[in-house]
Amino acid sequence: MNPTPEELNQSPAHRKWSRIVIDGADRAASRAMYHALGWTSEDFQKSQIAIASTWNMVTPCNMHIDKLAEEAARGANEAGAKAVVFNTIGISDGISMGTEGMKYSLVSREVIADSIECVVGCEGFDGVVAIGGCDKNMPGCMIALARLNRPAVFVYGGTILPGCFTTGACDLDDPTQKKLDIVSVFEAVGGHAAGNVSDDELREVEEKAIPGPGSCGGMYTANTMASAIEAIGMSLPGSSSQIAVSPAKKMDCEHSGAAVLNLIAKNICPRDIMTRRAFENAITVVIALGGSTNAILHLLAMAHAAEVELSIDDFTEIGKRVPVLADLKPSGKYSMAELSRIGGIQPLMKRLLEAGLLHGDCLTVTGKTVAENLADVEDYPEKQEIVRPLSDPIKAESHLVIFYGNLAPTGAVGKISGKEGLSFTGNARVFEGEELCLQAILDGTVVAGDVLVIRSEGPKGAPGMREMLSPTSAVMGKGLGKSVALITDGRFSGGSHGFVVGHITPEAFEGGPIAIIRNGDEITIDARTREISLHISDQEMERRFAQWEKPQPRYRRGLLAKYAAHVTSASKGAVTDAGL
Repeated sequence: MNPTPEELNQSPAHRKWSRIVIDGADRAASRAMYHALGWTSEDFQKSQIAIASTWNMVTPCNMHIDKLAEEAARGANEAGAKAVVFNTIGISDGISMGTEGMKYSLVSREVIADSIECVVGCEGFDGVVAIGGCDKNMPGCMIALARLNRPAVFVYGGTILPGCFTTGACDLDDPTQKKLDIVSVFEAVGGHAAGNVSDDELREVEEKAIPGPGSCGGMYTANTMASAIEAIGMSLPGSSSQIAVSPAKKMDCEHSGAAVLNLIAKNICPRDIMTRRAFENAITVVIALGGSTNAILHLLAMAHAAEVELSIDDFTEIGKRVPVLADLKPSGKYSMAELSRIGGIQPLMKRLLEAGLLHGDCLTVTGKTVAENLADVEDYPEKQEIVRPLSDPIKAESHLVIFYGNLAPTGAVGKISGKEGLSFTGNARVFEGEELCLQAILDGTVVAGDVLVIRSEGPKGAPGMREMLSPTSAVMGKGLGKSVALITDGRFSGGSHGFVVGHITPEAFEGGPIAIIRNGDEITIDARTREISLHISDQEMERRFAQWEKPQPRYRRGLLAKYAAHVTSASKGAVTDAGL
């Protein structure tokens, strides 16, 4: 895989950017700064590879990434480059969930993208390895790589091992053990409120659910996005399903550091890989895995950065022909670590390719096509139950449903597994924000037949479009998953399940119909017709709109105010540079 020095020197991408910063007598001051960092004269003749690390001690998702960055740097250096490691920020959804702090979560995607672009663009690095470990820093990294368009590889920090209710880390081969993850804790809170989980049991779940480093263990947003990025071709094969604390993950980092040199030699850049057909592959894999609704938001933003035309309607069209095949949490039984044990997503991708559902001619960071990468991949072991055959899917069409209707004129996103039914009609119970809704669920105010409406949580209105994991998990924990629906102009964690519809656009702050719903209004959500309807007359809707007044922005200074001023609709990916 590694290019020879001659091949590298002949590439137009070799030192394309770094020579501007360090070559010539007039750049002596720049070289002097590097000498202080321990560089030798020989180092200035090498391609400079940025290792963009998202390490922090804010969350277990990222706590090990400093060590992975060292492996990536070593791989780049041993391949003949000069690696430079730098860091960017990260936040924890799991810690901030359900609080005002969660408003910074989606905002952090833009901060991360901006900061990586800032450092790489300023310093003149010739290539990039970006290492992400949770659901905002992964699309943040990818947005930056697409903007910069320099040879690059994305590395997933890896999935966490399941916790175990009695012993800590679980034995993946023992089906009798009660496996836990972060969603287990959120649902235990609802069970505790219902009287089904004792104080001691809640404490036990809290202490055992997260046994160490790695991203949330089901097919939640982190593992969904890692799989999508591998399907696009921007990660080495296998990266998305490796366990965070495994030798395979260290090797993935080392190989990725070296792979950037191969991309430089061949002058292959992210936009050569991140094509329209590659995004179609990502959507296909996300659907087959039963992935998170956040994939829609993030893939739209990544495509925007790569200047690829992609819309929410593409998810509908692809979803008509792609089934859900993987029995993964939150709606299914298994964790990503268990999928890793049987081969990860590569055998699934090969099945999809053979069925004509993937574009095999798409280029990847190996320098080979998707079909070439999959040529020697073996199928899953016999009798495994995690991934179904295409002839016996969990759901014949996508679980990601794009809704339209008088309640969502420009679209909404639902995650309908089919286990909770395909349609729901009930009466609205309206809440101005997540906290009030959670309180009503826990104190018994919410009853069967309710359609919970959480509004003023959109990208502009919140601002920041919080995830509704706390209320959706409380609904499940209280045993109301099939008898209560929840709709919002906010969004959902990948761990949310039940009859839930988010990303309702236009959002309440912009005067969308969700702003005029009143308690008791009848609402229907129909996944078969992909419609979400508010059952009031056109005349009543016009009367209510005439009475509606746009609220004042909640923040007038700082990051959230800047974000609210620039962010687009969720139906456009909630990007912040669309009109620039």
